[in-house]
Amino acid sequence: MAHVTLPREILPADGRFGCGPSKIRPEQLAALAGPGSVLMGTSHRQAPIKNLVGQVRMGLSDLLRLPDGYEIILGNGGSTAFWDAAAFGLIERRAQNLVFGEFGGKFAASAAAPWLDAPDVRKAQPGARTVAEAVEGVDVYAWPHNETSTGVAAPVSRVVGDAGALTVIDATSAAGGINFSVSQADVYYFAPQKNLGSDGGLWFAAVSPAAIERIERVAASGRYIPEFLSLKNAVDNSRLNQTLNTPAVATLILLDKQLEWINGNGGLGWAAARTAESSSALYEWAEASAVATPFVSDPADRSPVVVTIDFDESVDAAAVAASLRANGIVDTEPYRKLGRNQLRIATFVSIEPDDVRQLIKAIDYTIEGMRS
Repeated sequence: MAHVTLPREILPADGRFGCGPSKIRPEQLAALAGPGSVLMGTSHRQAPIKNLVGQVRMGLSDLLRLPDGYEIILGNGGSTAFWDAAAFGLIERRAQNLVFGEFGGKFAASAAAPWLDAPDVRKAQPGARTVAEAVEGVDVYAWPHNETSTGVAAPVSRVVGDAGALTVIDATSAAGGINFSVSQADVYYFAPQKNLGSDGGLWFAAVSPAAIERIERVAASGRYIPEFLSLKNAVDNSRLNQTLNTPAVATLILLDKQLEWINGNGGLGWAAARTAESSSALYEWAEASAVATPFVSDPADRSPVVVTIDFDESVDAAAVAASLRANGIVDTEPYRKLGRNQLRIATFVSIEPDDVRQLIKAIDYTIEGMRS
């Protein structure tokens, strides 16, 4: 396949626009190779690693502006592990799951565990979202804050009329890039490899007093819970600044430096303004384009951190992505299971807004070059 060679002056300074894993800033890698190197290969039960875990928990508490009584807990594995942990240790009887992308669907599948009542699954068409509604017997209302697969974002707010249930929010691609009030959720959980610019192997969650009470009650109920998936174990170990098994130390080091950077620049409000600047540039370009349009039709549902752009039949988006990749601009391909003629572009906080503007120039130049 022929590729369009882009002029140097329109190339982004950094060509990484992937939705996961995401761009890691050079300063984070320098910290990993420098001061962090002495922590690699050391015991996670000793002070240096436990202090690092404590520092990360404090940084996340500051970033998310935790109310009194909320805690940051963490555990081994990623979001996939957390979905199963929630089925074992958080849902008492039945969940309501909003599905408007891949992550919401996977949590709904975990919530269909045989010891629970069948979940109330509310599924939207790709590019749209559904809304939670109070239903008798539901004790967990769950949905993603942001769907990485589709670029749909949803507000975080408690379900009116059901004060006893928990609000459980998947924040893997939202945490650190979308402003919100954590007091509107009981569990706000995420893996740190998106806006938080880290790597895999751990999940984190901001949990309310009500969520902690639920975790402890389910753990004491006699339900079988595998040790690795025990949220009670996660709470107990987190309070000791450790995990059940050895944590991903490199992930912690990278995350610590990212939190230092975001919090030092103004915290979640600063980060959200930065992602909004980048994503708005893409949405405005697509709306003005003769060949492109935002995949998410309702502007209120458009993600500020994952932008999905559809192209008409005159443009082969796969060829555009391949040509960009040949020029060092990588990971703009769409989510593989959607099967759409589109590009998917991360605008996470580490990605420079100026690089997004350069990317737009590169896309236009590529499309024009392919037509000539």
